[in-house]
Amino acid sequence: MSNFDLMVTSDPTIARPRAEDAPGTGSAPPDSPPASVETRLFELFAKRGLARVEPPVLQPLEPFLELSGEDLRRRMFVTGDADGRELCLRPEYTIPVCRWHLERGDSSLSAAYAYLGPVFRFREGEANEFTQSGVEDFGRQDREAADAEILDFALEALREMSVGDVATLIGDVGVFSALIRAMRLTGSTARRLQRAYAAGKTGLRILAALGSTATTQSHAGLLAALQGQDPAAARLFVEDILKIAGISTISGRTAHQIAARFLEQASNEPSGLSEEQMKIMERFFAIAGHPDEAADALRALAAEAKLDLGRAIETIDIRNGFMEARGIDLASLRFAAGFGRNLDYYTGFVFEIRKSRLADARPLVGGGRYDGLLRRLGAAEEVPAVGCSIWLDRVTDQARRAAQSGEADTP
Repeated sequence: MSNFDLMVTSDPTIARPRAEDAPGTGSAPPDSPPASVETRLFELFAKRGLARVEPPVLQPLEPFLELSGEDLRRRMFVTGDADGRELCLRPEYTIPVCRWHLERGDSSLSAAYAYLGPVFRFREGEANEFTQSGVEDFGRQDREAADAEILDFALEALREMSVGDVATLIGDVGVFSALIRAMRLTGSTARRLQRAYAAGKTGLRILAALGSTATTQSHAGLLAALQGQDPAAARLFVEDILKIAGISTISGRTAHQIAARFLEQASNEPSGLSEEQMKIMERFFAIAGHPDEAADALRALAAEAKLDLGRAIETIDIRNGFMEARGIDLASLRFAAGFGRNLDYYTGFVFEIRKSRLADARPLVGGGRYDGLLRRLGAAEEVPAVGCSIWLDRVTDQARRAAQSGEADTP
């Protein structure tokens, strides 16, 4: 039985603040969705047995700096309290809901939560305060079934909101991680590739991340001084330099993270791929299409390159089966081996859903698996976790644009 088949209730003694009462939010986000859209989502939450939670709008800054990824870090609204603690306006819901779950006292408890409220982050060409909804599902050991279920929820939510035809892109961060391990890539090469993949870069842009020497040339003196030094002492040395210069963050990175990057660049580890390894990577990134056909292409690559990707590919096969069992047409999905998403905490299945037949459509829904996040936030052990977020302002905006351009779907 899945979490979605159970009613999970929050502690009745905890008063859930309304969005309109949240600090600094005013009466409602400027592009808040029509009431009918919210009503349909609330009905879907109830149908799926989901309890709605609403974590505080003000959140501690550090978890987002450490765990979210560079793209989100540089777009947050940062503030502080009277005691000097660094805070931020909630830029997304996954980390806040994870923290709420941990505060229940039993992080291994299987539970699923829904949310709907305002989030805040800089967005080019879009409102910086907007309404987001979604689901976070914790503790299920049947990971592939949970992956299929979260995608099914996202697609049903869009149907309930009458979005019309959509295009769904899926991928699996775990397959790329398995490829790195199978190719026995280590040190700075592996770290640069994984950072670029986690940042949402694709194909040749990921491989190009290995060739960047601008930073090394700009800081050659400091890097030379760090080579061969004790890592802990060298990190403290760099952090002290940054503090003396009055630098606490750069592009959202903390002083500790900046120091770690300098140490990586100062190491004598070889960085780059051999010609054979580059060909394997290029072939991997070229794999895209029907999920079953993509799995077959990955199997062929693994066999010809003598790489152990068996368990990672099996995960795709099992997930595909659960998707079909839930009535999802695999032909309507596009799997891309090079698709990652721009959040560092994803560990497995990832997906984005966009409006079809609408030029330059931004994602309406994005989500995926993040099995390591709860432990990094303080859980005693790794907790399986998967979720998705729905940008409600984009749902309403793109429906309006489609109608104006004559691309609206016929009922």
